[in-house]
Amino acid sequence: MKHDKKKKVMGKFGTHQKDTGSSQVQVAVLTERINELSKHLEDHPKDDHSRKGLLTLVGKRRKHLNYLRLHKKEDYETLIKSLKLRK
Repeated sequence: MKHDKKKKVMGKFGTHQKDTGSSQVQVAVLTERINELSKHLEDHPKDDHSRKGLLTLVGKRRKHLNYLRLHKKEDYETLIKSLKLRK
């Protein structure tokens, strides 16, 4: 992911200007990377190394979403809607 794109995502989902580590930002950044890798795998279906990386990213995103769902329900709901993710 390009640095500019990552900064834009962080600015949109961060709670303050320098927020890079909150779960909301992490989920948004991981979602961008997942979408990019998914497009890559459509063009290169036999790229098993990238597929493993994709599954790892999906697992990390799931852990952050579970944390948000349990501890910050309102933030979880708004994030799911804004990123258009399934529950």
